[in-house]
Amino acid sequence: MSFVHLHTHTEYSLLDGSNKIKSYVKKCLDLGMTAAAITDHGNMYGVTKFYDECMAQGLKPIIGCEVYV
Repeated sequence: MSFVHLHTHTEYSLLDGSNKIKSYVKKCLDLGMTAAAITDHGNMYGVTKFYDECMAQGLKPIIGCEVYV
């Protein structure tokens, strides 16, 4: 059975995140995950970098955004 974090903030979540995208993707692979998600607060600035890094490393990217309505 595999596990995937579905609520993850990166350096692009200015007040919440500190994960660097490249190291986050590498850590997911090291832990045997087959996919990874990005759900930054109120922006999607890191999505293209995240997507490109996941595809280059063979990890399925899951794209999201945490927004307040």
